[in-house]
Amino acid sequence: MDTLDNMRAFVTVVNQGSFSLAADQLGKSPQLISKYVAHLEARLDTRLLTRTTRNLSLTEAGAAYFNRCQQILWDIDDMEAAMSHATQQAKGRLKINAPMSFGITHLTPAIAAFQYAQPGITVDLTLNDREVDIVAEGYDLALRISQLKDSNLVAKKLCPIRLLVCASPMYLEQFGVPQSPEELADHRCLHYTYQEEKNTWSFTKDGKDFTVKVNGHFNANNGDALRHAAVAGGGLILQPTFIVGKDIQAGKLKAVLTDYSPKQLNLYAVYAHRQYLSAKVRLFIDFLAQYFSDAPYWEP
Repeated sequence: MDTLDNMRAFVTVVNQGSFSLAADQLGKSPQLISKYVAHLEARLDTRLLTRTTRNLSLTEAGAAYFNRCQQILWDIDDMEAAMSHATQQAKGRLKINAPMSFGITHLTPAIAAFQYAQPGITVDLTLNDREVDIVAEGYDLALRISQLKDSNLVAKKLCPIRLLVCASPMYLEQFGVPQSPEELADHRCLHYTYQEEKNTWSFTKDGKDFTVKVNGHFNANNGDALRHAAVAGGGLILQPTFIVGKDIQAGKLKAVLTDYSPKQLNLYAVYAHRQYLSAKVRLFIDFLAQYFSDAPYWEP
């Protein structure tokens, strides 16, 4: 058996946490993946994995070998990708994580356009609003909407994300239009549960910061769920224009507190730090930066 095949099987088993998931990713049978790892252990004359009926864990020797194997495989993949990048064509599987609402509405059309230009790339897209562990869960990159904190990951800004406070005309007619952030405490606010500062909205005006606690009777971990609730008259929401823009244009929602600027966010492509970035990831990130740009198309 080829040593590189054995190493790739071993690394994939560790990253996926099971032989069956590794087999799915590599397109081979679990029995063959098990043989690859067993052959590797026999050649090294050491146990790399501790297996039970329920768990799979690295031995001390296995952990050290895993780190070296993963780096070697990265270097090989990057070397091949660099050669492929010279012709601006890439191939392989691109595993992406992205927020739910943004992914459905805006990312999937971008992926279709990207694959038209790069037909050799297969995309596996996972959508959820939680912050995934890119390395542990085996993603090539993730899209994140945030004020990015320092981390061991590399991030490239793709475009700005503008937030607005808005509500339905029906709600504003019944409960009034807030004239300052402080008045939000007297309103029904619909809150995004994955927001870093719980039940807190932040604004800036003329260099002065306003941070207010909001009272909500409805919380959700998805922006579109909050948008639907706001359109139905449920209260005020603080959401990105890529979610509420069309409803504002259609008159279903009305922006308020427009003299105040909510905390600025950006869309980032985030990936694990490596000396060389694979061609498929590099091409996709460059494509998205041009596709969305500093003035994204969903802004009026």
